[in-house]
Amino acid sequence: MPSIHATPVRQGSFEPAPSAPCTAQPASRWLGITVMALCAALLNGPAFAAPFTPTSDSQVLETVPARASDPAAREMQALRQAWRAQPLDLDTAVRLGWRYQAEVAATGDPRYMGYIQAALQPWWALPDPPDEVRVLRAVVLQFDHRFEPALQDLAAVLQRNPDDARAAAWQLATRLVVADYDGARDSCTRLAPRVSALVASACAAQVDASTGRAGPAAQALRAALNRAGSADGADTDERLWSLTRLAEIEERLGQWAAAEATFGQALALQRPDVYLSAAHADFLLDRGRAADVLRHLQDRGRADVLLLRLALAAKATGDVRAVAYQRELQARFDAARLRGDTSHLKEESRHALTLLGDVPLALRLARENWAEQKEPADARTLLEAALAARDKATAAPVLQWMAASRIESVALRSLAARVQALP
Repeated sequence: MPSIHATPVRQGSFEPAPSAPCTAQPASRWLGITVMALCAALLNGPAFAAPFTPTSDSQVLETVPARASDPAAREMQALRQAWRAQPLDLDTAVRLGWRYQAEVAATGDPRYMGYIQAALQPWWALPDPPDEVRVLRAVVLQFDHRFEPALQDLAAVLQRNPDDARAAAWQLATRLVVADYDGARDSCTRLAPRVSALVASACAAQVDASTGRAGPAAQALRAALNRAGSADGADTDERLWSLTRLAEIEERLGQWAAAEATFGQALALQRPDVYLSAAHADFLLDRGRAADVLRHLQDRGRADVLLLRLALAAKATGDVRAVAYQRELQARFDAARLRGDTSHLKEESRHALTLLGDVPLALRLARENWAEQKEPADARTLLEAALAARDKATAAPVLQWMAASRIESVALRSLAARVQALP
């Protein structure tokens, strides 16, 4: 979903306090983190980590800081201790699972997806687990690009509980990824009465922007942001999500100055968000500002999508770290492939085309990626690879999608015109 500090959400602010069940939170407080997290997961593409199940209760999953000033770390530590003491307690396992999911969104570290599955292991394989488990299972499934089973889980939850805003939010984002725009609009309609006016506007805007109404969508979303006021008057995480959506729409429309200003507003909120970081980095790379990417993403290569942007920027600037970044990326791709993990096709295609110069590999990966997910970034990846390969026929599915969706994107239209001009 969308260009995102490379994927996203925020650390801790949406997660329930250790003493409160997650279902007690207002629906609107879950949508921003939910959708941004999905975007992050999808932009991350490469999970680079198979689901991980500890072999013993004493096995260390992760060492996290426990400073008094770090409430997110304290919360995670407390939840882990409670889960280890009572691994069959559903409420504790679910709360820990959502804390892990927020960590993925904030840092891009895919290992936490495996930790979610470990926490939910007693219920994981049940054909009809509790709804709380089913939504989290869908989160893990979509992260692994298993979109159909994820949508099946979400549909089952919403059939029993149409008011489950978090399930509807993940359904919305997943439907956008597979280009089910009618379904995505239905999800927005379902969410609208249960979320804030700002979130409802952002939801509708991202669907409109994908279906030929990008200009009105940007205007409506900017107006909603203005009505919501400053971060003190609107939930900061909701504002971050909405600003990221708006920046993406403005960028597609070629409104470069407006997009840069909106990205700046989102970054000024100072929430750790990989999706936003990646989207902003791509914006800078397209503007020929690779040096700014190196500055913004310094020491953030732990997230694979951000490491890719660092490698691209380093190559563009002749930075001495370019070779090391590229080798590390290749090692991660190789390790993922050994595990049978093929959820990283879009990022690997960009790596093959721009960093390795392997056009046939880039085209194959981009084609396989398009078969799974169909967002603007996926379309661009295939168009760029097809253009490099001078293979007009392979780009045909993207051209058909552009015509059917009426997507408005300066970059995509430019690439499409060049592809169509091929003999």
